[in-house]
Amino acid sequence: MLMVLDRFRLDGRTAVVTGGAAGLGQAFALALAEAGARVAVIDRDPATETAQVLGERGFSVAADLAKEEQVAVAVGRILEWSGGKLDILVNNAGIATPPARLLDVSVDEWDRAITINLRSMFLVTKALLPELIASGRGSIVNLSSYLALVGVYPDFPVTAIPYATSKAGVVGFTRQIAVEYAKDKVRANAIAPGWHLGTKLGREAEGKISTEEYRRFADFMESSVPMGHTGRPDNLVGLILYLASDASSYLTGQIIAHDGGITAA
Repeated sequence: MLMVLDRFRLDGRTAVVTGGAAGLGQAFALALAEAGARVAVIDRDPATETAQVLGERGFSVAADLAKEEQVAVAVGRILEWSGGKLDILVNNAGIATPPARLLDVSVDEWDRAITINLRSMFLVTKALLPELIASGRGSIVNLSSYLALVGVYPDFPVTAIPYATSKAGVVGFTRQIAVEYAKDKVRANAIAPGWHLGTKLGREAEGKISTEEYRRFADFMESSVPMGHTGRPDNLVGLILYLASDASSYLTGQIIAHDGGITAA
């Protein structure tokens, strides 16, 4: 008889986490490995620290996931390492463009957000979907944002339309995959995080906003969360394990806000 907590175990399974060099991706990779999975990490930056912690249970490869040829090479190396096996894909890689209202957003910023946040997810998922189907219990977890679910403007920019739009695209991408491949026993769900510190997203605004603007932004983050504080990457690992494992075997096509109550307020 399978015990309840055993449903969260990932022994014998293989996972891929994009954007796993630091922040949320690193936390996800380490949690999946702790639950028993072998984990391959793809990032545009070398995931040296993550790979060292994963040890024999891990593998890392550097690639620009918005470029089809680099995705193909990275996927080839991962499948060689895994023996062609894959059960879990966590599409975490992404960027946040500097806070600005629409009239202040450049076409380059729009294109960059859509390319990195959506095109890369499409390319990686398409490349690895055959192995997820072959698994017979494939699980895809995509990272969206609560900004895909609500508009936010506290009388000054705290985000930008390219980011919000790309993350809303993740919602549609997730739901469509879930329906298209449900009979192939591949599940697809998305997490929509609220404000979480300790990620790499904030680096896009470094040097582009003043100290006073950052203070206003930080004050807004804290005051907008009903629970009274921002999240941390390790707050999300329980949800990742749930969505990746058999514990959520009847769940697909869902977008789960993990935001300290923001979208409920």
